Amino acid sequence: MTATLEPVDTPGAPPTDQPRPRGFSLPKVRLRHRGGSPLASGIAVLWLSVIVLAPLAAILVASTGNGFAGFWDAVTAPAALASFRISIVVAAVVTVINSIMGTLIAWVLVRDEFPGKSVVNAVIDLPFALPTIVASIVLLALYGPGSPVGIHVQHTQIGVGVALAFVTLPFVVRAVQPVLMELDKDVEEAAASLGANGRTIFWRVILPALTPAILGGAGLAFSRAIGEFGSVILIGGGIPKETEVTSQYIRALIEQDSPVDAAAVSVVLLAVSFLVLLVLRGLSGRAAKRQELDR
Repeated sequence: MTATLEPVDTPGAPPTDQPRPRGFSLPKVRLRHRGGSPLASGIAVLWLSVIVLAPLAAILVASTGNGFAGFWDAVTAPAALASFRISIVVAAVVTVINSIMGTLIAWVLVRDEFPGKSVVNAVIDLPFALPTIVASIVLLALYGPGSPVGIHVQHTQIGVGVALAFVTLPFVVRAVQPVLMELDKDVEEAAASLGANGRTIFWRVILPALTPAILGGAGLAFSRAIGEFGSVILIGGGIPKETEVTSQYIRALIEQDSPVDAAAVSVVLLAVSFLVLLVLRGLSGRAAKRQELDR
């Protein structure tokens, strides 16, 4: 969107090329908004279509290669249902945990001062840069056989959850942190002056303001977790019906030369991820509107 400034004639105002007398105020201006450039809009739509819409359409078409009956058989196979259950349940649990812990970490990074704070702030982004297979190797060395901390969770759903928690934590922290930084402390001080304790201030003032950001970060974390592949390869082991997540099951189908079945399972995974994102974004939008109305 572009905006143009148009001066509104003010009776008695001197010309703009003459010095303003003392006490003279600038003439009022009116903002006139115009639509964006058609070329920019066309480029944006074209890029979105090539990068996102075309691949989605292709996988939808590929998933119906054996007809609806073949699609249904592929997504209701016992191994497929087991992988859906493991992926969705573990991703949901990890999302809830990281929503709580990510908010707490964001709070500490924003409100507390301690030595090494900048280092901790940088480490939060490490899962974004670290190759996921490297994360799996690190987690295996830490929580596999011969664990230096005495915790062995390889080939368990707990191990899968640890890997997913590692790669999804930054999504919540980075979603909550900027909102917390911009939070008006005057409201907290006003509540404290009225006799509210710290717990009441958090639940009645701070948390409602953070809710949209927490839900947005949770949606991104869940979508990443439900489709994660690299970080769970070694720590999870991909044991069918025990630790095999849907992304690993899809790879197994491709290796078995069943690309149509793999596409069908992928469509279900995409649908679940999209539905969760849609619901959480809707809740986030409602929370934001409610927060605006309360101001």
